[in-house]
Amino acid sequence: MERIEVKTTINAPIDHVWDCWTSPLHIVNWNFASQDWHCPKAENNLIVGGEFHYLMAAKDGSSQFDFWGTYEHIETRKQLEILIGDGRKMSVIFENSEDGTTVVERFEPENIHSKELQKSGWQMILDQFKFYVEQS
Repeated sequence: MERIEVKTTINAPIDHVWDCWTSPLHIVNWNFASQDWHCPKAENNLIVGGEFHYLMAAKDGSSQFDFWGTYEHIETRKQLEILIGDGRKMSVIFENSEDGTTVVERFEPENIHSKELQKSGWQMILDQFKFYVEQS
């Protein structure tokens, strides 16, 4: 199946980027696409077969959902292979680059929203991640 790809380069060392991506203490500060949403709760069992659960919620209380998945493969500070709760596959790749750390996400699209909308939403979350990491 074709995958959608989003990526960014973060001006920070890979150890810090990995920690911000995987630590619930950090995840709650960046895992949302726009300022009218937030991530009030995050749990992450970073082992093969372990699950993550990120509560994504509108700040006005109108909507919320649990974005979750199961880790199928983990290479610390390099790569995560994930089975998302709805059965789609995704990967996250962390690479050293001249400008810091490049993060690449690839995920199978769902059938509800357009691929363009999905790519835009995931890129907005990744951009929020970049902003948070570079400020922390």
